[in-house]
Amino acid sequence: MTPKRLFSLFAIGEAITWALLLVGMFLKYVTKTTEVMVTIGGGVHGFMFIAFCFVTVFVGVSQKWGAKWILLGLGSAIPPFFTIPFEVAAIRRGKLDGAWELGPKGRTPGGVVEKGIAWAITRPVLTLVAGLAVVAVIFTVMVVVGPPF
Repeated sequence: MTPKRLFSLFAIGEAITWALLLVGMFLKYVTKTTEVMVTIGGGVHGFMFIAFCFVTVFVGVSQKWGAKWILLGLGSAIPPFFTIPFEVAAIRRGKLDGAWELGPKGRTPGGVVEKGIAWAITRPVLTLVAGLAVVAVIFTVMVVVGPPF
């Protein structure tokens, strides 16, 4: 899987789950018909939000986006549907072009984070399973702790 494919998958997924949450909020607060969609949409969106943030850092570090672009990518997950224009901007600027820069034929990783990402790129199935587990643990802790106020 290329950086572009991975990032696009999660950018679109994050936007879709925003739509689920917004539909749920409409049903709960406007039509006052059901709260089920907020529970479902909120949970799915929360999980996808965390996953998108991990993918943004993962791709950003591998492809040498720099701190500004990584922070813009992370920030694009906050307003509804902004991950899509961010993805389009990244594609237009060539930020998602080519193969993994920290992959087997890419540059030599520099620090601990780059070495970890380079290791993960060469073990995609293990990385996917571990990544889902980490996101699930973070999500579970957030659900147990509850809202901040």
